[in-house]
Amino acid sequence: MSTANPSPLWQPDERTIEQARITRFQAWAAQRHGAPATGGYAALHRWSVTELEAFWAAVADWFDVRFGTPYARVLDDPGMPGAHWFPGATLNYAEHALRAADQRPDDPAILHVDETHEPHAISWAELRRQVASLAAELRALDVRPGDRVSGYLPNIPQAAVALLATAAVGAVWTSCSPDFGARSVLDRFQQVEPVVLFTVDGYRYGGKDHDRRETVAELRRELPGLRAVVHIPLLGTPAPEGTLDWSALTAGSGEPRYEQVPFEHPLWVLYSSGTTGLPKAIVQSQGGILLEHLKQLGLHCDLGPEDRFFWYTSTGWMMWNFLVSGLLTGTTVILYDGSPGHPDTGAQWRVAARTGATLYGTSAAYVMACRKAGVRPAHDHDLARIRCVATTGSPLPPDGFRWLHGVRDDLWIASVSGGTDVCSCFAGAVATLPVHIGELQAPCLGTDLQAWDPQGRPVVDEVGELVVTRPMPSMPIHFWNDPDGHRYHDSYFDTYPGVWRHGDWITLTSRGSVVIHGRSDSTLNRQGVRMGSADIYEAVERLPEIRESLVIGIEQPDGGYWMPLFVHLAPGAVLDDTLRDRVKQTIRSDLSPRHVPDEIIEVPGVPHTLTGKRIEVPVKRLLQGTPVDRAVNPGSVDDVELLRFYEKLGRERH
Repeated sequence: MSTANPSPLWQPDERTIEQARITRFQAWAAQRHGAPATGGYAALHRWSVTELEAFWAAVADWFDVRFGTPYARVLDDPGMPGAHWFPGATLNYAEHALRAADQRPDDPAILHVDETHEPHAISWAELRRQVASLAAELRALDVRPGDRVSGYLPNIPQAAVALLATAAVGAVWTSCSPDFGARSVLDRFQQVEPVVLFTVDGYRYGGKDHDRRETVAELRRELPGLRAVVHIPLLGTPAPEGTLDWSALTAGSGEPRYEQVPFEHPLWVLYSSGTTGLPKAIVQSQGGILLEHLKQLGLHCDLGPEDRFFWYTSTGWMMWNFLVSGLLTGTTVILYDGSPGHPDTGAQWRVAARTGATLYGTSAAYVMACRKAGVRPAHDHDLARIRCVATTGSPLPPDGFRWLHGVRDDLWIASVSGGTDVCSCFAGAVATLPVHIGELQAPCLGTDLQAWDPQGRPVVDEVGELVVTRPMPSMPIHFWNDPDGHRYHDSYFDTYPGVWRHGDWITLTSRGSVVIHGRSDSTLNRQGVRMGSADIYEAVERLPEIRESLVIGIEQPDGGYWMPLFVHLAPGAVLDDTLRDRVKQTIRSDLSPRHVPDEIIEVPGVPHTLTGKRIEVPVKRLLQGTPVDRAVNPGSVDDVELLRFYEKLGRERH
């Protein structure tokens, strides 16, 4: 990669730099906590990763984090895995998410939008009242700190209320989107054994109603630890027998009672994609998420009480949790429940305009779809309030940067990259730095991001593995049902001992920006949603015609994503249109529409390691044009000749 410094696509003006919250934070932290007063963002970042304790103490002070009991020190043990943050401290995430109700009770905390694109506001006072009522009802159900509370819900205000009420009582939240089939949900929820389940009767997407009552009934049967099921009649159906009514549980009045829990007390469980088996149940802490999201939203995203924050997401993606955390900075959050492209490709822009969003987040894939469809957002909508358009889920191609710049040339374009594993960003938005085409602006504060070669040596202006060499507060406190930490260790620390390896290829440029090249492992990442190949295998291979299958996801140079499904057929089976349709319908109904492959291709066989594991990463490399002898060690494969098929296909596609 060239180390030249091309002209930036966008440059913040002096007023923007002066007024940015990150500028004010640096000046304040220089006076109070020893941060460098000069040197701009580069100096602040260097200090934030070399002086971790001083930096995170400064974040807690700057955002006035309310500790029920004070902390003994910031970081008790810096080793990874196992770093211990703020020992002795107690606090509550929900208390911080709702404290704007004290000063601005009548301002909107949430704007809810469905496919009518009509915003409906919920005030801070009303949000706090509903959370208080629901938290009291959860306590009445004997939900205690550490109990799990689950949601099978779309991106609606009730989901945010349920999360906050769960956090208020010290219980542990977990959620899935209702476009997930029962098996996908149970693979997640059965691991954590929830005691309460919040459900809808269905959801609306693409102008159609999708009834989920049968799925809900199956979840109830297969989750024996449930004490209560709460029915939210989104489609207007009556409550099933034995369920509780949402409106009754949120009808009370009074102030919330916030359980003061230890800093590292579980807040929520997120899930990995389940590439090699059951999804990993990733547990993150109340305090770790609170500080990380205050930093990310309040400093990097430059959000405050005057802002409106919209990110297109679903409750099955970490970006939903991140979006709800916009409440921490007193920001109005915009919850859109619907298709990203209904009634037309420009739908998200219409929502951003109608709600007055100041930061609008979406996927790189959506940006490229808008470009391809000839969408003209600034011509069709009033986008005057939008300061920043952010993208994640996959790298934003150069043409995506150019297209967004063409929407409005003063837009701050923030391509960001992080992960479910930390529920945050490793690199991305900095309001005071320029934007270069195809690059993320910088590593985030408190994140010692590096690119390493296979020998564990840092490289600059070269492609390397994304690693983080010092702990972050939002790293998982553990995985659920991983008592000795073996699975957690193997997920991130088996390649470079004591150093987090994330599974992305990146380049750190000599000017401090970051380029993301895509996954270095076999995780599927489609439209910003990470998915597991194991889910697809389980669904497809129940069909008698399919002997075995292999699914691969490949980032395309134009920003697209190709996800073929290779099938090895049973004797006598024929891959005709009828079988293709059955495969797609099985995946759509058992998993979700996002899991449906772009192509279904018959293959002579699926290659394996000598221990019987399907070979995914080497096949991905072959399909990207890498020769067999460079893509895989032949001695580790059960049948090298099978790989020739994929090598030939890769050559043909390139």
